[in-house]
Amino acid sequence: MKRWPLKPLSDVCDINPRFAASESPSPDVQVNFVPMAAIDEASGSIVGSESRRYSEVAKGYSSFREGDVLFAKITPCMQNGKAAIARNLRASIGFGSTEFHVLRPRPGLLPEWVFAFIRQPSLRSAAMASFTGSAGQQRVPAEFLRKSLIPVPPLSEQERLVKLLDEADELRKLRAQADRRTAELVPALFYEMFGDPEYPRFPVKRLFELISQERPITYGILKPGADTKGGIPYVRVTDIKQNRLRVQQLMRTSKEIGYQYRRSMLCPGDILITIRGTVGRTCIVPEELKGANITQDTARLAIVPSVEANYAIEFLNTHWAQSWMKHHTLGQAVKGINLGDLRKLLVPIPPLTLQASFADRVSEIRELEAEQTASRLRLEALFQSLLHRAFMGED
Repeated sequence: MKRWPLKPLSDVCDINPRFAASESPSPDVQVNFVPMAAIDEASGSIVGSESRRYSEVAKGYSSFREGDVLFAKITPCMQNGKAAIARNLRASIGFGSTEFHVLRPRPGLLPEWVFAFIRQPSLRSAAMASFTGSAGQQRVPAEFLRKSLIPVPPLSEQERLVKLLDEADELRKLRAQADRRTAELVPALFYEMFGDPEYPRFPVKRLFELISQERPITYGILKPGADTKGGIPYVRVTDIKQNRLRVQQLMRTSKEIGYQYRRSMLCPGDILITIRGTVGRTCIVPEELKGANITQDTARLAIVPSVEANYAIEFLNTHWAQSWMKHHTLGQAVKGINLGDLRKLLVPIPPLTLQASFADRVSEIRELEAEQTASRLRLEALFQSLLHRAFMGED
């Protein structure tokens, strides 16, 4: 910290301030209510607040005022960066989840400066180290925030640096918007070329008819166990997000356990689909996961050569197929779909030449997505560098 004085947050902010009786409106006044789901961690903003009567929320919830900073204290919301500045509140007050810490900047400190400070990856890492509570219900104690040291430059410097960070953040948001539009290209192309699967244009077959007889539909390892010596990687439900497989975070099991489940070993080009917990996530197995495995919550589909894997997986991602799987999902605490039901899913089969044309165009779109991902990573690195330099007091 070369330039700015350091102060504990509790010296410059009120942490979880009490709601004064003098601030209370009449019972029927409509106020903002912010559940945890209303915080968009990507943009750092409140995107879905509700309107409730003051009498409904006056007790049992976190209270805040216009300009207060909300900080999610519970895992995994805290790690995901859920935080926001309370803006445009009805009656200038709001209420929300008890899983928020509320920071109220005192004169001389901008809410935007506090917001940028609490969103630093370094602060969130330190917050994780201070967690209290049991697994799955761990929280950041208020004392961690009280003791955290925040650089406090003059207001003019805060304004200048916040403006710089906002400009960099705006570039990230524009990149994210472009990414979302690109992500819509493949589904749109599917419907353009093949129509709505609910009203099939082509002959249909049951899913099991499209699977290699030598490698039938199967789930994987019941209890993988941990391996610290570089055993066999295996795929869980949490490893599949947005039709992508997060290869870098895969866990591993011993070769002995993997050998016991040879039936569910993977080959490049296989399709994976989650069948328990969150049903219907999909991905294609990449080359580097040849010989890997899956858990009991995931099924492997070894598609026959007469069907393009890109066509099959995009069919599984259509609204109709996803709704069909949801309709056949059973269970209360842990929901899942039976493989017997999944095998019966009706799949329209277009001519292979049309499927191949679709696959070629999908490959072009995937290349564009890869370029955009590289751009997004560069923008993220720029933003984090600016954030670090701002709080280090560097020009």
